[in-house]
Amino acid sequence: MLAHVRAFFAQREVLEVDTPILSHAAPIDTHIEVMSVRWARQEKAYLHTSPEYAMKRLLAQGIGDIYQLGHVFRAEEAGRLHNPEFTMIEWYRVGIPFQLLIDETLDMIRLFLGDIPALTYTYAEAFEKFVGMDYRKASPQDLQAIALAHHLSLPSDADTWDADTYLHFIMAFLIEPQLTGLHIIRDFPASQAALAQTCQKGGERIAERFEVYFNGVELANGFHELTDPVEQRKRLVQANLERKTLGKEILPIDERFIAALEHMPDSCGVAVGFDRLLMLQLGKGTLEEILPFCWSTI
Repeated sequence: MLAHVRAFFAQREVLEVDTPILSHAAPIDTHIEVMSVRWARQEKAYLHTSPEYAMKRLLAQGIGDIYQLGHVFRAEEAGRLHNPEFTMIEWYRVGIPFQLLIDETLDMIRLFLGDIPALTYTYAEAFEKFVGMDYRKASPQDLQAIALAHHLSLPSDADTWDADTYLHFIMAFLIEPQLTGLHIIRDFPASQAALAQTCQKGGERIAERFEVYFNGVELANGFHELTDPVEQRKRLVQANLERKTLGKEILPIDERFIAALEHMPDSCGVAVGFDRLLMLQLGKGTLEEILPFCWSTI
């Protein structure tokens, strides 16, 4: 399947790149934990959770459409759908509409899963259909009540959560298990934009972001990419503040990445989990069944 993935991009004239996995700074996300290492000078460095920052620096240099197929690292518990080291397909298309990237992502997924239909919901529609609520009108207390009403087990610090943390929790444990077949969730809350642009749509500000699921398994996360360095810095600072509130490590901001955004062309990008796709293609239920060296066997 690695050869099929490369052929997919070769047919579309998308260039393969290979960026460093080790960096002085780490991608900052409230909910993603990074692995750090120390080298000869005892200087701290980070294994990338995604090649995104480096690939965007290449985009800023005018390289054009690019993809990367390689290993990334996340400090999370190993389990049925998680391994601390895994293979990611990530690509960026310059100047294409957001919807075309969604369509191309489905083309990639269908390489593995066959020509299956997909259903699309906005984030708001998904909450209305699968939870029966308008998340835009809900307070953290309302969301906590929804979680408890559905008998979800909340951690001891849940009383300190903000609305977005509850939304992530409800999405993961209540909505995702109901996504039978191939589903696209798009138009996320602006507060969950991360590295995506936002826009006004239907009377609300939304993030131009999508995720793809198959039978409840998250496969892809894509953005209409933010190119405003000032706004990006604000979001990274905010993510670090949220990490501090949750008792997590404050991570250094990648200044080279921020500087590159000023020259980055309008682009859409997506990351797809190769190992999960392979697992689903082979009809397996865990990553351990398809990885020759998963964490439990190393």
